[in-house]
Amino acid sequence: MFSGFSIIFLFIFIAFLLATILFALSFLLVPRQRYLAKISAYECGFDPFEDTRAIFDVRFYLVAILFIIFDIEIAFLFPWATVLGHIGYLGFFTMAFFLFVLLIGFFYEWNSGALDWQ
Repeated sequence: MFSGFSIIFLFIFIAFLLATILFALSFLLVPRQRYLAKISAYECGFDPFEDTRAIFDVRFYLVAILFIIFDIEIAFLFPWATVLGHIGYLGFFTMAFFLFVLLIGFFYEWNSGALDWQ
């Protein structure tokens, strides 16, 4: 009745149709009440009722960048761990060197005080 790809296209069509219907229903049924707390600017960790042009602390961005770096490291570790038995010693020592470089960077950031939130 259906070929292999027609089932996928049917699934995509139903998902698109359902998303469109739910979006339209939420747009039509939700009341639109505007009040000050809802339309005010909000930044994570800061009082939303201050000036919206306030300067952010650089440490906020530094912690975010460090999080992204170590998150990418974990993304490299999962595939490496799944094929560790097949790649041999060269793959193991290559990843060990990669982790060593990241560890040196982590200790540098720690000693320079980038992780201290005062």
